[in-house]
Amino acid sequence: MMRQYELVERVQKYKPEANEALLNKAYVYAMQKHGQQKRASGDPYISHPLEVAAILTDMRLDESTIAVALLHDTIEDTSATRAEIDELFGEDIGALVEGLTKIKKLDLVSKKAKQAENLRKLLLAISDDVRVLLVKLADRLHNMRTLDHMTPEKRARISEETMDIYAPLAGRMGMQDMREELENLSFRHINPEAFETVTRKLEELSQRNEGLIRKIEDELRELLVTNGLSDALVKGRQKTPYSVFRKMQSKSLSFEQLSDVYAFRILVDDIPGCYAALGIVHTRWRVVPGRFKDYISTPKQNDYQSIHTTIVGPSRQRIELQIRTKRMHEIAEYGIAAHSLYKDKDSTNGEERTRSPRSNAYAMLRRTIESLAEGDNPEEFLEHTKLELFQDQVFTFTPKGQLITLPRGATPIDFAYAVHTNIGDTCVGAKINGRIMPLVTRLNNGDEVEIIRSGIQVPPPAWEEIVVTGKARAAIRRATRAAVRKQYSGLGYRILERTFDRAGKSFSRDGLKPVLHRLGHKDVEDAIAAVGRGELSSLDVLRAVFPDYQDERVTVKPSSGDGWFNMRSAAGMVFKLPGKTKAALAEAATETGPEALPIRGLSGNAEVHFSAGGAVPGDRIVGIMEKDKGITIYPIQSPALQKFDDEPERWIDVRWDLDEANNTRFMARIMINALNEPGTLAEVTQTIATSDVNIRSMSMTRVAADFTEVHIDLEVWDLRQLNQLMGQLKELQCVSTISRVFT
Repeated sequence: MMRQYELVERVQKYKPEANEALLNKAYVYAMQKHGQQKRASGDPYISHPLEVAAILTDMRLDESTIAVALLHDTIEDTSATRAEIDELFGEDIGALVEGLTKIKKLDLVSKKAKQAENLRKLLLAISDDVRVLLVKLADRLHNMRTLDHMTPEKRARISEETMDIYAPLAGRMGMQDMREELENLSFRHINPEAFETVTRKLEELSQRNEGLIRKIEDELRELLVTNGLSDALVKGRQKTPYSVFRKMQSKSLSFEQLSDVYAFRILVDDIPGCYAALGIVHTRWRVVPGRFKDYISTPKQNDYQSIHTTIVGPSRQRIELQIRTKRMHEIAEYGIAAHSLYKDKDSTNGEERTRSPRSNAYAMLRRTIESLAEGDNPEEFLEHTKLELFQDQVFTFTPKGQLITLPRGATPIDFAYAVHTNIGDTCVGAKINGRIMPLVTRLNNGDEVEIIRSGIQVPPPAWEEIVVTGKARAAIRRATRAAVRKQYSGLGYRILERTFDRAGKSFSRDGLKPVLHRLGHKDVEDAIAAVGRGELSSLDVLRAVFPDYQDERVTVKPSSGDGWFNMRSAAGMVFKLPGKTKAALAEAATETGPEALPIRGLSGNAEVHFSAGGAVPGDRIVGIMEKDKGITIYPIQSPALQKFDDEPERWIDVRWDLDEANNTRFMARIMINALNEPGTLAEVTQTIATSDVNIRSMSMTRVAADFTEVHIDLEVWDLRQLNQLMGQLKELQCVSTISRVFT
């Protein structure tokens, strides 16, 4: 375990004037708070924050950040409080430690939601101060280095989280060395067999090619020196197991088919030297076509700069070359940590305070965080974060030459949303390099994209499956929700107009404002949309606006057996209706006797039908006036309702009167996909019989050699009984799937 004096010495090597008293004070406080706590390995817990701090000294970070590393687990795992740390170390350090503290008390059901909320909190803290990210990555790196002492399940979970979030996050910040180590440590636990296989093959290859890397280094160095680049440094290395495995997976290659397992870096003093080295190498050895990238003229968003090329080098070995300046190499290794941190005076106490670096990578991260934090639920936030962090990039341009960096696989839709959300929402087409192309086209490096817009466009929900950026996906979901809300609001408005009109009242949006608190909504449009969705009854709205109004409750009763039905209103009026219902109404009522069928919203001398798929108490139902047929009752999920979208005058707001006892069965249709074997039908019908449910009719269709589709018309008391039965049927081993059928 590292000692405190060793840590101080490491800091003083690159910053002799470092505040040693602060480091010692933080160490003593952390030691006292962690006390006798042990890690899973049995080591004293204080060994962990010490090692995290040591990792940060390799990045040459200031003593305040090192102190935060020593304190980073105190609020989460000890009796320490934010107020106490503020008092002892200052609010700056207190804020950083709190930003690294997980949210423990979350009223969330799923572990995925908790993970997402903790990630959201961390990213928001990073947006305020990048040092939170640097400490968190060092913390995760040390945890991954000591993961062997955890249970296999915990190792796998932590490794997957590291591979999904923290390794790509390090990559986005330009910290390639840390990313590679996190990926390899995760790979070892996620897929141990593949890790062992690739590692063994790399060791065998290294033994067979012993001295090859040194030979290529010497030949490259000699070539550069001979041509005037005497200060050039050449360093070769074998690729990491995970990078090799990833290439095998992405290109469907075996290990033996890989031809570029070795990579070499040429470091020079300045940018002209980079292009001089490129010319020297390309003049001497043949270039592999399509393997050249210039990230010096077009840097990556994480500030990475280098020239990449692949040559057929000495011994006819394919070699990847990275050519960069020594400063570029420092940024490539340490990323955002390599940028000089600037200081300014804190206006509150006059002390110097370390702020965040001026970095394209950090600016990019802040934009990403802002786009992710726009109100999505936790699971969506986690999904979008992974999309934003884990993709390689392509560089595209607007017609005016603005650079737009996107994940690999991005489409013109992603491009439009990257420029501006409003441009994405109104996108109807795109020109790529001057040619009109489909919106599903995958963009390539160097593409110039022009977006064609329309003021009346609404992004289709299907776009969500096309785009790859989290920003585009979140914007499409928001626009889809808004469009659905608008649709329900329009339907709700028409329902309310008809309901108020039948009551002899006038409906207006302004009339709802004073009673919104009674309806449980804060916004008028939300309340109207709730009526359209069936979450709020139009009669309840009417009674809220006009408390003295008495609505007419309508019940339907069978008559004396002549096939007709009597409708009696609350005012005592009786209407005689023909009994031509296609659902359970007539037959069930005849079987059960003259019991009331409670329905609200019906009026007048109208014939009542149910749709072919039936409807049961508990369903959200809608009445449709149909010519020569009277009123047909549909469940709100019925696809047949779509043909009436443009005829709002035919819609009637009806609902089950659940306040009254129901003594009538109603028909509902279900579809079962069952195994095609003896006894299946008997098992299904026995389950239905023991659930107090009648079978009206049944049909069977063979859909595959092993499966049969069974359609059953059932008679049930209500939706609750139907759902209970479907749950019981789903538990049967002979049942593959079960669903309700709406017509």
